[in-house]
Amino acid sequence: MNTERTPIAVGAGTEPPVGAIVLAAGASRRMGRPKQLLPIAGQPMVRRVTGAVCAAGLAQVVVVLGANASDVARALEGLPVDLVANDAWREGMSTSLRAGLGALRPEIAATLLVLADQPDLSPELLRALVARYRATGAPIVAPYHGGRRGNPVIFDRALFAELEAVAGDRGGRAVVARYEAELERVEVQDPAVVSDVDTPQDYEGFATR
Repeated sequence: MNTERTPIAVGAGTEPPVGAIVLAAGASRRMGRPKQLLPIAGQPMVRRVTGAVCAAGLAQVVVVLGANASDVARALEGLPVDLVANDAWREGMSTSLRAGLGALRPEIAATLLVLADQPDLSPELLRALVARYRATGAPIVAPYHGGRRGNPVIFDRALFAELEAVAGDRGGRAVVARYEAELERVEVQDPAVVSDVDTPQDYEGFATR
């Protein structure tokens, strides 16, 4: 399935600007307490993740807030991010996705969708995904580790409308499945792309750092 790419106005020799949306609005029901605020290596998990995203040198970083929004916002103080409140966060991840997409500046050519519960993401990994996007122009770029597709995933602006049409408690999976034949795979050695923190058991492995 071919996508019709929307031209992005950038100067000659300028790389297309890539942004990021950090999805941090969830209620952490499986954890039983706000996982965004759980300490890892001396800082709240949401700050650790967002700090790595900021260090990757992206053109814009948007963080979507929902449950415990004021506390999460305080945890991010001092970081160069745009905070967006999603008042409909109870209706599922798709509402946060729409809120984040709506906050991206018009010149952003593509965005990483970053989950706030992946505390081992590194700036180097994110830069590698962005470099592959810029080298290939693929509509979707996704990391793979051990044969498993992970996160974060890059989506070209040509797919933003389809992402905005996603409903319920889903992120970009349906769109990824629709364009799987055109997806650019990035094989990585770093297991961070398939590691997240959903339950107290998941957190135990990170809490002792």
